Amino acid sequence: MLFNMLWTSTLETLYMVFFSTAFALLLGFPFGILLVITKENGLWEHLKFHQVLETSINILRSFPFIILMIVLFPLSRVITGTTIGSTAAIVPLAIGTAPFVARMIEGALLEVDSGLIEASESMGASNWTIIRKVMIPEATSSLINGITITIISLIGYSSMAGAIGAGGLGDLAIRYGYQRFQIDLMCYAIVILLIIVQATQWIGNWFINQRKKKLG
Repeated sequence: MLFNMLWTSTLETLYMVFFSTAFALLLGFPFGILLVITKENGLWEHLKFHQVLETSINILRSFPFIILMIVLFPLSRVITGTTIGSTAAIVPLAIGTAPFVARMIEGALLEVDSGLIEASESMGASNWTIIRKVMIPEATSSLINGITITIISLIGYSSMAGAIGAGGLGDLAIRYGYQRFQIDLMCYAIVILLIIVQATQWIGNWFINQRKKKLG
């Protein structure tokens, strides 16, 4: 019984984290690129658009996650048909993390040597070519590190989401470990979360090291 509960909750957590990470990247990646190319002296300088986009991202980032989940309940219901469970939680998890992803992408791309970009421009490369073949490849290690941090953050968010019926290890720890005083169950859930975090970090570091070896 105990094993089945832990196993089911672990799968729910991994399910939430995987899909919310995927959707957060789909939402945040383009905005991160736009933040870089529309800034002053960017590839596609557009300061008004940049200011609006930057302000919008900052506003979304300022929302506490629990409040954001409640605000997005109607959207979760429209998309998934419910506001309870792991699938419903993916909507606010992805939307809440997307601004963070956008900033992470922006930071990684800003680390790219401007000389490489100028050299590509002088050779007649289009903006899209520069983004795809110069900026993103050069920022790969930073991007992998950022994605790793994003996944770890989402593991924490998914645990918080358990407080309002999202399922997963957070929900298990709160409903059974805390509310029903099953301290052993809470400890098991925490240990599993720690293992998932450590495994995520190890995998991220492995990919970064492989990238560095490839670059020589």
